Amino acid sequence: MSKTFNLADLFEMVVDNVPADREALICGDARVTYLQLEARANQMGHYLLSRGVKAGDHVGLYMYNCNEYLEAMWACFKIRAVPINVNYRYVKDELLYLFDNAEMVAVVHGREFAPAIAEVREAATAVHTYIAVNDQSNEDLSPIGAVEYEKVLAANSAERDFADRKEDDLFILYTGGTTGMPKGVMWPHVDLFYAAMNGAGHFHADGPCKVPEDIIVRAKENFAIRTMALAPLMHGACWWAACIAGLAGHPVILNPGRSLDGEQVWGIVEKEKVNSLSFVGDAMGLPLMDTLNANEGRWDLSSLFSVGSGGAVFSPSLQQQYAEKFKDIAIMNTFGSSETGQMGSDSGKGSKGLGAIVQSDFMDVIVEQEDGGYHFVKPGTDEMGIFARSGHIPLGYFNDPVKTAKSFVDLDGKRWMLTGDSATLDSEGIITVFGRGSNCINSGGEKIFPEEVEQAIKSHPAVFDTLVVATPDPRFTERVTAVVQLREGKELTLDELKEHCRQHVSGYKIPRELHLTSEIARAPSGKPNYQWAKEVALGKKFLVS
Repeated sequence: MSKTFNLADLFEMVVDNVPADREALICGDARVTYLQLEARANQMGHYLLSRGVKAGDHVGLYMYNCNEYLEAMWACFKIRAVPINVNYRYVKDELLYLFDNAEMVAVVHGREFAPAIAEVREAATAVHTYIAVNDQSNEDLSPIGAVEYEKVLAANSAERDFADRKEDDLFILYTGGTTGMPKGVMWPHVDLFYAAMNGAGHFHADGPCKVPEDIIVRAKENFAIRTMALAPLMHGACWWAACIAGLAGHPVILNPGRSLDGEQVWGIVEKEKVNSLSFVGDAMGLPLMDTLNANEGRWDLSSLFSVGSGGAVFSPSLQQQYAEKFKDIAIMNTFGSSETGQMGSDSGKGSKGLGAIVQSDFMDVIVEQEDGGYHFVKPGTDEMGIFARSGHIPLGYFNDPVKTAKSFVDLDGKRWMLTGDSATLDSEGIITVFGRGSNCINSGGEKIFPEEVEQAIKSHPAVFDTLVVATPDPRFTERVTAVVQLREGKELTLDELKEHCRQHVSGYKIPRELHLTSEIARAPSGKPNYQWAKEVALGKKFLVS
């Protein structure tokens, strides 16, 4: 079989070149080595083929974090099928929409989700195969005709005898914003490998692979960096991290909890001697830090040498807390999304916005013109554009040509993906990213990005979490409104918050309204729910001085 930049080809080369006893996946008490992972993925691949799943067919993965999630993913890649992430929080209408929009033919699911599947099974006529991963639920599988995962494996061959693959085989990642139904981002394997996984160059001095066989050198030379990704696997943040580690031959430690429990996480870091920990922004980083502060010296965390965040804001104030807590540790604040993969880390050269990144041949700022055309932003001016990426990018959104045309544009002979994040470009080639233009607050003609104000608010010692939204203002059209979750036992008034924020942002950016809530609503990945925050703000009495 000829080798390509197909993820299954690369994975198999890694398996063949790491130590035979190297652990691959750890989730709670469940552990498998790379050889065991290979065998189990082969067994699942043979079963899917026996059920008529063929190249290009879509297979849903509907589970909480577990080793079987990644086993099934590799099985799909091996037979050139397309794994589809299913949000385990979806209710009937959302689930049916995804099953239908993604054109699934098979679903690997947690046994506990059998009742939810039963509600949509008759309408989801294209799905002909359900495979249940056992859990503690003991749900009856007969109403949906599901077979048990382990029985399927036991009845099928562990041999690697699949047909040749292509590097433009697809992976589809469904991404959901705070409004509307999710969109399926179509990634060719080769583009995903380079955009989201840096071409396996994170752990090697020679950088990204130039030919597929380069992955062999990396697998042989890499020592086992024990990596823990805290987000759910159904989100790109955890999936990227798991694949980066897997294609480097490193052990991947998953969070078995159904929610983020700081004591559980730090206990796992100690037990498994985790070297690299990744999470999604302050929503995960803050409770983890609070747990450390409340349990000083409880865990031996000396194995940890890297803490990273991506996919949501990792505020400077929280980064500083981690730097003080862990001496000589590498702290990374990366940019990226389901549509871009990893766009790089904050360069530290910006003084405003969410962070800064260096302009390159595939990273720039693009302005949408009134006539529907586009041009690159003028360097060294205050011109605001959209942070954009070219080169290794997705094909577009599955079954959605309208949204594809809006987000993927051609300019100067290149195809660009518009991230939606507003940005500027200075005369030295530094791109400063400010945040989602769709969330921008227009107060008296001044543009205010919620994320910048949120960082200022989070640096207040009484604040645990916050979201900033626009609410109506009779004079300025929109005003800056903060929805805040306080730390336990703390109090905060609007005047106190204003005074604090004046030290960090311009006067026109400070909150004019404050709403206190017992908890800030976020997605399991840690991403903000601005629609919820706005509803909270609009449904309460103004607290304006």
